[in-house]
Amino acid sequence: MEQITVGELAARFLETCGTKAAFGVISIHNMPILDAFNKRQKIRFVPARGEAGACNMADAYSRVSGSLGVCVTSTGTGAGNAAGALIEALTAGTPLLHLTGQIDSAYLDKNLGFIHEAPAQLAMLQAVGKGAFRISHADQALAVLQAAALLATTAPCGPVSVEIPIDVQASLLALPRLLQFLPAQSLAPEVQKIKQLAQVLKNAKRPLLWLGGGARGASKQVQRFIDLGWGVVTSVQGRGIVDENHSASLGAFNLQKPVEAFYETCDALLVVGSRLRSNETLSYKLNLPSNLYRIDADQAADNRAYPNEIFIQGDAALSLDALADALSAALLDSSEKKVGIESSIESKFRSDLKAARVAAEQHVDAGLGAYVKLKDSLNSALKSQCWWVRDITLSNTMWGNRSLMLNQPNAGLHALGGGIGQGLAMGVGAAVANTEHSLNKKTVALIGDGGFMLNPGELACAVQERADLLMIVMNDGGYGVIKNIQDAVYGGRHCYVELHTPNFAMLCASMGAKHLLLSQPADSDRVIGEALALPGPVMIEVDMRSWGPFVAKFAGPPKK
Repeated sequence: MEQITVGELAARFLETCGTKAAFGVISIHNMPILDAFNKRQKIRFVPARGEAGACNMADAYSRVSGSLGVCVTSTGTGAGNAAGALIEALTAGTPLLHLTGQIDSAYLDKNLGFIHEAPAQLAMLQAVGKGAFRISHADQALAVLQAAALLATTAPCGPVSVEIPIDVQASLLALPRLLQFLPAQSLAPEVQKIKQLAQVLKNAKRPLLWLGGGARGASKQVQRFIDLGWGVVTSVQGRGIVDENHSASLGAFNLQKPVEAFYETCDALLVVGSRLRSNETLSYKLNLPSNLYRIDADQAADNRAYPNEIFIQGDAALSLDALADALSAALLDSSEKKVGIESSIESKFRSDLKAARVAAEQHVDAGLGAYVKLKDSLNSALKSQCWWVRDITLSNTMWGNRSLMLNQPNAGLHALGGGIGQGLAMGVGAAVANTEHSLNKKTVALIGDGGFMLNPGELACAVQERADLLMIVMNDGGYGVIKNIQDAVYGGRHCYVELHTPNFAMLCASMGAKHLLLSQPADSDRVIGEALALPGPVMIEVDMRSWGPFVAKFAGPPKK
């Protein structure tokens, strides 16, 4: 039988998972894996400039492509460098496989100070991901890889690490006759719970769906509820499940005062696949309808943050399909005329929803000042046909999280865990996914100058990989959000927030990236048009000191 290394087995297994690109940094302790990538030429390997960036790239690749993300790092410091990005993937529920090397088995776990040794590395990886495994000998390699991929792709999804000692990576085994990925099975809901919920909801006159990231695979099922007269609002992670230009959608305007007032008129709220996170619920004090129901694949979501009257554990698509069937049946049974739910929904519900949406948009725009022009120019130029990547930066908080319209799930990617400096790398990962999966959209990343400088080496990666990426760098020469917090809480005492930033035009020139300066709002249409016509990577630097401040001062997540 054909003999292959465990490193090649890993490469072949990833091919069966549908992986077309992987990201990482080559090292003495992962060479058998990467040598197999190179030899087989079935998976594109993107050499990032750091493990943190590589893992963020793999995360974004997975979110855009819908396939398993893959990151390959070295052991010890290399694996540790990826920890923050693994936390981001865990927060976002991204199915990601992190393959990391490990020192030779003979010296493992003996704390001898062997080069690249990290005591308790497996425990560290377990703490920052959904799970972590070790392959101790060649015969167990396939079973462990299958178990890790299954865990990563089982809802609620998350990153799973597999460490492989270097001698095990290089060891030979017989090529398995059946080398396959065993996909996760969607969790079907309990039939009686579905019927119970349908009976409760059949009389709702102003029902609303709140959609989170866990509902991103349920666009068709959500449309069934819209057709029945329901309204929709989303978390930031749930954006695009419904076209945000749809008349039934509040978009991600989920905590503005006009929308909160609208919630008070709703008689049913069905939360699907959302954690109702603190920064989207005014630290759990947002006034949501008291008749709250929930569908989630995670049993731990039952009564989390807000109490729910009925909880159904199940896959979002399966559960919503079953509920739509049961609700339609219940409505027909209770209606002599068999006219459907339109007779139950208030005639003015949809117009009230639209009015709340318009008022919320106006509320956001009122705080933007001159930056309304940037937002409007991007909406006009992109027409929702983009991958919208955002770092943690003031501009994203003010408008990027909700005001650039999206029309499909996974179109919006942001640092959900709140970590700064991840936007550039995520933009590279999204652009690679767009190319490798022939998705034909532009990748646009909104990044602050401070966040950009946390990971500037990945600009070199973007250039080397010819990533079709438009970077919009909002340059105010410091940490704008922190300054606002210092103004609001610390008596205006500014410390450690003024940053020495590079000449971005010269930085881009030295890297081989294109640079355009946007120094005044009136030039927005022209500069954005020029940038979109250029193959990436391209940077638009927005000189915020020339544009002036926002009208509203954001000083941390809003609270009541």
